[in-house]
Amino acid sequence: MAQYDVIIIGGGPGGYNAAIRAGQLGLKAACVEKGVTLGGTCLNVGCMPSKALLHASEMYDAAANHFAELGIEVKPKLNLVQMMAQKATSVAQLTKGIEFLFKKNKVDWIKGAGRIAGPGKVEVTGADGKSETHEARNIVIATGSEPSPLAGVEVDQKRIVDSTGALSLPEVPKSLLVIGAGIIGLELGSVWRRLGAQVTVVEFLDRITPGMDAEVAKTFQRSLTKQGIVFKLSSKVTGAKASKTGVKLTVEPVAGGAAETLEADYVLLAIGRRPYTEGLGLDTVGITPDKRGFIETDHWKTSAPGVWAIGDVTLGPMLAHKAEDEAVACIETLAGKAGHVSYGLIPSVVYTSPEVAWVGKTEEELKAEGRAYKVGKFPFTANSRAKINHETEGFAKVLADAVTDEVLGAHLIGPSVSEMIGEVCVAMEFRAASEDIGRTCHPHPTRSEALKQAAMGVEGWTTQA
Repeated sequence: MAQYDVIIIGGGPGGYNAAIRAGQLGLKAACVEKGVTLGGTCLNVGCMPSKALLHASEMYDAAANHFAELGIEVKPKLNLVQMMAQKATSVAQLTKGIEFLFKKNKVDWIKGAGRIAGPGKVEVTGADGKSETHEARNIVIATGSEPSPLAGVEVDQKRIVDSTGALSLPEVPKSLLVIGAGIIGLELGSVWRRLGAQVTVVEFLDRITPGMDAEVAKTFQRSLTKQGIVFKLSSKVTGAKASKTGVKLTVEPVAGGAAETLEADYVLLAIGRRPYTEGLGLDTVGITPDKRGFIETDHWKTSAPGVWAIGDVTLGPMLAHKAEDEAVACIETLAGKAGHVSYGLIPSVVYTSPEVAWVGKTEEELKAEGRAYKVGKFPFTANSRAKINHETEGFAKVLADAVTDEVLGAHLIGPSVSEMIGEVCVAMEFRAASEDIGRTCHPHPTRSEALKQAAMGVEGWTTQA
């Protein structure tokens, strides 16, 4: 029986960052992970492979449809096998990098499925079925999440797939039905649309991407529609029947009415994710998740002494960078230091083309709060770099307090906005005013100038057109 200062259950972004930070602080740390590789959903079947396919499919689409206007005449040929192979190679490099960091920081990787076996005890069952128990002063739960199921739609990873299956389809579908107009469904749907599939998105709500600024969401939907994606909003999926050659999906209006049957080669179920705590032994230390399966915490402490929880198993956005920040803060706190996470400043990104990125309050939230605010907007059609790159779709929007000018939120849709939103996060962390961003010199010509001009626009002194 090994004795540790901390054992982390789960080797995803939350788990491996917690383990590495613990090692850096001189704690004897171990990370329990049952997967063949470290990195969890994000590195293996989530963030990283999806971005690899998004990038590759964008390059294919650019070569097929946009190179000619730049004077480059080519006729690209899709090699799906190679596209999947380069994805796998990139993922392997990243997971091996985590193993290297574990060794560098003297973190033990205990391979197997972990469960809490009582206060200060973690039982690990390996692939061979043998179990061993380890002791720790602290246990950190970082088991992440899994795709949410939908009654009447059984995922077989053949014709009906979840996000994992959608990353490895054996062929480009002639038709793909996506259930759910959230970030995951739209990202993966856009991949296969660019590669040639006819994509239809079925969404229960009357809009796409709930939680996104409404003006941005409308622009986003128009853009995806222009790319060929079809949306069926306010529609409820009641069943799916798969065969060897395709799927029949039964859909009916949310408001009531006649049902219809949609047919496609494949169906992607992407209605969200749920906390993964199956078989974790929470009852052995008196932890009871809420009705949705989340573990409630107070500064990452659970109701059980010495047991902590971070990432997707806790309340808040299910984002890798949220888990990473919590991981560091949690370990620093249990080590006697001051850990902190600014939950109001966790950015969100949709890695489609155009990209969407935002942080802070939306206009809808500010109106609901009755808060007086000002808006500055700037279109990419007026941005020099976007013009010369033929990427003029979208805009930058900055929201600031009407009295103090403090930045309350920023919402961007356009080229490379995922790389811009961090600037706003830093500004808001220091409670900057829109004027602070507007008066900060940005390099010219860059897309980031659209954000600067939007900030200037809050007080009406935009200088570019």
